[in-house]
Amino acid sequence: MDTKTQHPKDREAAISGLNAAIDALNLIKEVASVTPAKAAFGSVSVLLTMLKVCLVLLRGDGLQAHKHTGFDG
Repeated sequence: MDTKTQHPKDREAAISGLNAAIDALNLIKEVASVTPAKAAFGSVSVLLTMLKVCLVLLRGDGLQAHKHTGFDG
């Protein structure tokens, strides 16, 4: 589905769900006693964070890395 045709509520719900999953994974990573498990939970958390950043960038009203303020050309 094209992100421009998605409803803002759907995108907000997806970002909210990603935030909850990232928080849960970070909590599990802190509690885990096995080092490989900590690494796995940390990796998945980073992956979900990158996905969330992409959604925010695609949303259009969030982060906009392509805009430079203070430069006149």
